[in-house]
Amino acid sequence: MKLALLGYGKMGKTIERLAKEMGHEIVYKKGSSLEEGTLTRAEAAIEFSIPEAAVTNIAHCLEKNIPVVSGTTGWLSEYDDMVQLCKKCNGSFIYASNFSIGVNLFFSINEYAAKIMAPWKEYSAGIEEIHHTQKLDAPSGTAITIAEGIIQHSEKKSWTMETPQDNEIKIEAVREGDVKGTHTVAYVSAIDTISLTHKAHTRDGFAKGAILAAQWLKNKKGVFTMKDVLGI
Repeated sequence: MKLALLGYGKMGKTIERLAKEMGHEIVYKKGSSLEEGTLTRAEAAIEFSIPEAAVTNIAHCLEKNIPVVSGTTGWLSEYDDMVQLCKKCNGSFIYASNFSIGVNLFFSINEYAAKIMAPWKEYSAGIEEIHHTQKLDAPSGTAITIAEGIIQHSEKKSWTMETPQDNEIKIEAVREGDVKGTHTVAYVSAIDTISLTHKAHTRDGFAKGAILAAQWLKNKKGVFTMKDVLGI
């Protein structure tokens, strides 16, 4: 498969390495100080850039009828605009806050846990996410997706990084070292704590999931999620 890489930081370089190992060809790559190849040769684009560039990158692909997979977080105030543009262009688009297969399984486990914990009011839910010091957004898109999964299946209405009200979920964002990504959901009562944790050991899981999504998106039209890709 011929792939374009929009964003050529740590994730872009990891995707490039793994894609080549899997037999794919990188026909275009673009970073802050790099542009090589021809975008229109691509059968799909994988977008891991920065929030300020994501919308332009996604729109450019949709307008050129190139299926695009985006894992950039921090731009979602304009997500609905990209959905509408995808429909207008009869394009193909997947956004995920996290493309790791393990994390997406974790999302489903989190939603199931929220359902069975909902009747037990003595437990309060909280989320902690830990990432490397170079991560630009806080909380992580993954943590927000986790919070939204709990909100969907409980009486909680929103999340906060401040002291939570009764209808809010507290998200704590920690930045340290070169942590690839650790997310913990904890249900705490006066008697005990129940916790679920996903810990990424390398960036390869994110990259493999993004490549899988790009392969899956080929020859499809519409807006999809990783639940569609994984059938969960």
